[in-house]
Amino acid sequence: MYETFQRYIDDRATLTDAEKEMIRSVAVIKKIRKRQYLLQAGDVWKYDAFVSSGCLRTYSVDEKGNEHIIGFSIENWWCGDRESLLSRQPARFNIDAIEDSELVLFTHSNFEILCRDIPALDQMVNTILNKSFVTQQNRINVALSYTAEEKYLNFVKKYPEFALRVPQSMIASYLGMTPETLSRIRTQTARNKS
Repeated sequence: MYETFQRYIDDRATLTDAEKEMIRSVAVIKKIRKRQYLLQAGDVWKYDAFVSSGCLRTYSVDEKGNEHIIGFSIENWWCGDRESLLSRQPARFNIDAIEDSELVLFTHSNFEILCRDIPALDQMVNTILNKSFVTQQNRINVALSYTAEEKYLNFVKKYPEFALRVPQSMIASYLGMTPETLSRIRTQTARNKS
């Protein structure tokens, strides 16, 4: 499991053996089962978390009990509640496993020390955060300006692996539509292809 994380780092940064060992020495391996929480709303999130295997979702639940999924995380992605992490306030979001999952966790204080002491890691993290910011901007634009069908087609094009691994009801929640609407769009899209 840690080897997946090491390959991820090796593909993005050039580190010395001593730097690699410094990172490994503070890494915590965590396994969670399908439907198990990594974070529950109300708890304070304290980690930088890398997904070695599996699939997780980040979501909130409104006063009517409806789930609103804001994101998914699969292998080689990071997950967590950045707002709670940085503010040290209780999380508004839940994170749970859609599949059995394995993660590499770093307490945020340890991760900050690593980034301070390993410039190549810090640069890699900044690149990831910048890409994440651009992705969120694009997601907001799609949510505000695309039709329901365009949202779905864009999602399948950008994240084909999610379309295969994530239940349709969760994809509908992520796209801000009902499962019935998504089902209708999928049926119509399939007809248009034939």
